Order: sequence, then C-alpha cells, then structure tokens
Amino acid sequence: MNKSDLINILSQKAPHLSSKDMEIIVNTVFDSMSKALMTGHRIEIRGFGSFEIRVREPRVGRNPKSGHQVQIGTRRVPFFKVGKELRERINSDHS
Repeated sequence: MNKSDLINILSQKAPHLSSKDMEIIVNTVFDSMSKALMTGHRIEIRGFGSFEIRVREPRVGRNPKSGHQVQIGTRRVPFFKVGKELRERINSDHS
C-alpha cells in the first residue's frame, strides 16, 4: 500500500470528504509525525506500534564496490516497534 492507496481507501470510508481534502488530512498527519520525530519526540499509536529515533554511533564501514574502509559518522535513524495487538493480528491471520 502506498499513500495514494491510503487516500483512496479513506475517501471511500468518508464519502462526505473529497479526495483532495483526504489528501490534505493524510499529508498533515504524516508531516506532524515527521516533525515530532525530528524534534526528538516518540510517537505511540496504541494497538499499532511506536516510532522513535535511535542514534547510531560512528563506526568504520566498508565500500562494497572497492573494499576500502570508510568512516561513518553518528547518525539518527527512525525505528518502528510493532505493537502487541498488531503483531498478534498478523500472526493469527497466517496460522
């Protein structure tokens, strides 16, 4: 599923809103989540999961093409942890 698929599904569930309005809503939610993560906040959606930023320490990596060592600096990376309810729903559907 991509963002346009999500907008279409939500538009069908809320026919009183236009697709353009639903696109604005979805973009606002995603922008708000991005800004929260960029400012160091944690996002928790009950029953779904949580998003947070984790700091990766500097390390020495290797260029896969040339094999040369490369210094990789400190990085902040987004991390998603699936919630218990979603994990159980996914596992019970494929049993």
